Amino acid sequence: MTIIIILITVIVSVLAFYKRELFHKLEFTPYLIKHNNEWYRFFTYGLLHANWGHLLINMFVLWSFGETVEYFMKYYFQEKAILFFLMLYIGGILFSVLFDFGKHKDNGYYHAVGASGAVASIVFASIFYHPMGKIYFYFIPIGIPSFVFGLLYLVYSVYMARRGGDNIGHNAHFWGAIFGFVFVLLLKPVLFKDFISQIFGG
Repeated sequence: MTIIIILITVIVSVLAFYKRELFHKLEFTPYLIKHNNEWYRFFTYGLLHANWGHLLINMFVLWSFGETVEYFMKYYFQEKAILFFLMLYIGGILFSVLFDFGKHKDNGYYHAVGASGAVASIVFASIFYHPMGKIYFYFIPIGIPSFVFGLLYLVYSVYMARRGGDNIGHNAHFWGAIFGFVFVLLLKPVLFKDFISQIFGG
C-alpha cells in the first residue's frame, strides 16, 4: 500500500507541476473550503508538492517508515491491515490541517500543499510500534532511538510554528504526528504497555 500511495502522489504532483490550474484547484485553501464549500481540498492538497525536493523528501520518508507500519499492522490486524493503514494516512492528511483551517479560514491568501502531515502520522505510528528503533542522520554517525527523535520533533515543530517565517507547515507536522500516534494506540490500546516496556526495558 505504501508503494501505491507513493505512485499516486508522484503522478499527481508531477502533473500539477506543469498544470498550474490543477495545482490551484487541489491545494489547501481554507478560505475556499469555508466560503465555497470546496471540502475536497482537505484531502487533495496531500497529493501536491511545491517542488521536486519537497516531493522526493516526503516520499522517501514515507517509503522508509511506511513499510514498517504495514508490517506491524499486518501482524496485529491481518485482513484489516490495509484498511487501517489507509485510515491512518488519509486521517493524517485531514487531521493535520484542521488547526490551520480554523486559523486561516477567513484568510484568502493562505495556501498549503504537501503530504508532510500524513507522512508524520506514518512516522509516529512507526515510533509507537518500535520506539527503540534507530533513526540516523547523515551528520550523526550514531542512531538515536525513535522515541527520542519523536520528542525532539514535536518540540521543534511547536517552536518553529510559534516562530514562523519559514513557509513550512509546522502545525501540520505536529498535529499529523499526534494523530498517527493516537490512532494506532486506539486501534490496540494494550500495546501501550509494550511501548513503555520497550523504552524502559520492563
